[in-house]
Amino acid sequence: MPSLSTLVDNFNDGVIGPNWGDSYGGATETGGRARVPLVAGAYAGYQTGRAWTFAGASVYLKLATRPAASTGTDVSANFLVTSATAGTSIGFKYNAVTNKLRLQSNVDYYDPAAIELTYDAVNHLWLRLREDGTNVYWDTSPNGSTWTNRRTLATPAWVTAAIDTCALDLYAYRDAGVTDYAEYDNVNTLADGAVYNAAAALTADGTATATAAFAAITGATLTADDHLDADVRMAARAEAALDADSDFGAETAGADTGDVDFAVGAPTSGWVVSRPWR
Repeated sequence: MPSLSTLVDNFNDGVIGPNWGDSYGGATETGGRARVPLVAGAYAGYQTGRAWTFAGASVYLKLATRPAASTGTDVSANFLVTSATAGTSIGFKYNAVTNKLRLQSNVDYYDPAAIELTYDAVNHLWLRLREDGTNVYWDTSPNGSTWTNRRTLATPAWVTAAIDTCALDLYAYRDAGVTDYAEYDNVNTLADGAVYNAAAALTADGTATATAAFAAITGATLTADDHLDADVRMAARAEAALDADSDFGAETAGADTGDVDFAVGAPTSGWVVSRPWR
């Protein structure tokens, strides 16, 4: 399994991802954060499977919401890398009763040399654990970018021995008081893009009817092998009915010469008369 450096989650999809398969006690992914309830007398945590490696790794997050002390005497939010050995771990503990941030390397659930800082909600908002093959470092930051080292410790032997057997446990506990919760966010990422789900009622103001029209477009390549000459012809066909009244008569007096004058005389000198004239 991979290094804890490769574990990335901004908790924005509303579902506990498969990397957190060992979560317990009613932990949920709510409002873009890993939410861990604090119910009196009960432990709850957002936890990975025990299959990761802390050697050479770095893991950071934001403690977005801290629990209130209420009437409890043991109220805490914790960020731990745990080994396969119960009670052996490295990490941070926020104590809501004392308002202290404890930097601890536990064996049998306790570190007598732990360093405690008065919690600063600005400068301790982001928390980071890292290991470089020589030391383990506890760092804090106001923004997840600029870090201040708060404790350095020679790497415990179990860190290099516990390859592929570590888990990241973000757990919370209260012994008494009003139920509330701790929230963790942005594991190994500064990106905080949200996922939103919304419902909408759609109302139609009109009815649209579509009529399908069939259209075919074809392409053709035409090649002319010759030219064509056209003769223009006009043809007309008509029918007509003609009526005529005719009178036929015979002139008994001979040819009508009323409109013709004849002059007959001897040929005049200079004229040549040919046949049939004589």
